[in-house]
Amino acid sequence: MEQDERARHRSSFGGAAAAYAEHRPDYAKAAVRWALHAAPGPRVLDLGAGTGKLAAVLAAAGVDVVAVEPDESMLAQLRHDLPEVRAHRGSAEAVPLPDDSVDAVLAGNAMHWFDMAAAGPEIARVLAPGGVLAGLWNVLDDGIDWVAGLARTAGPAVVGPRDTPASWRTETADMHLPATGAPSFGSPERAHFPHHQRRTADTLVATLATRAGVLVMPDQERRDLLDRLRTYLESRPETARGEFTLPMQSCVLRARSLKTRA
Repeated sequence: MEQDERARHRSSFGGAAAAYAEHRPDYAKAAVRWALHAAPGPRVLDLGAGTGKLAAVLAAAGVDVVAVEPDESMLAQLRHDLPEVRAHRGSAEAVPLPDDSVDAVLAGNAMHWFDMAAAGPEIARVLAPGGVLAGLWNVLDDGIDWVAGLARTAGPAVVGPRDTPASWRTETADMHLPATGAPSFGSPERAHFPHHQRRTADTLVATLATRAGVLVMPDQERRDLLDRLRTYLESRPETARGEFTLPMQSCVLRARSLKTRA
C-alpha cells in the first residue's frame, strides 16, 4: 500500500468510533493468555487501543492495563466505555510512558499500522527486561464454506491481508522487529485460537462496514458493496434468519524483549 493511501486507511476509523465499539469483536481469552505467557509482571500496555476491545479483555483478566491511542474520537469512545482503564493519547512511534514501565505490550488489530522502524525502539524502551510484545488479529475462519463465500463476495477491500488464517500466516511469516539499537527482540512465535461472534445479517454487514477499506470508499461504492454483502447473507441458510455464529480465529504473533537488567 502506498504511504499516502496507508495513512488514509489508518486514519479512517475515528469517524466510525461508535460503530466500531458496537460491532467489532473482542479477542479470545486463550489468545490473550498465550500472548501474556511468561511476561515478567502484570503491567500491560494496549498500544493502538482503538475503542478498547482488547483493553476490556485485559481488564477483565485482572492485569494492570494502560491504553494508548492516537485518534481522539477512538480514545474518547474508549474512555466512555472503560472509565476504569487509564488511557493516553499517543502512538506506537511516540509512546507517552516512561522507560521500563510495562511488562507486556499488546496490539489488537493494530500492529500492521505501526511504522516499526520507529515503533520497535519505542516499544523496547517502555518494556521491562524480559517483557513481551504481541500483536493480535481477529480473522475470518474461511475453512467454513459460507464464510469463504462471504470473503469472495466482500473482496479485498473488506477481506484483505491478515483477514483469513492462511493470509495471516503469509503476512506474518517474515514479520520481525528491526534490530535498530539495543535491546532487540527474539524470534517471533505464532499461534491461533478459536473465536466467534454472534451476529445477524444486518449486524455482520455493520461490522464489515467498519473495515478501513470500506470506510475510505466513495459513498455509492460503499452502499453497493454493503448491499451485495447483505444479499449474500440473506441467500444462505446459515445466515438468512435471526442470529448465527460467525466463526473466527484470534491469531497472535509474539516476541520477547532481549533487554537485560543493568
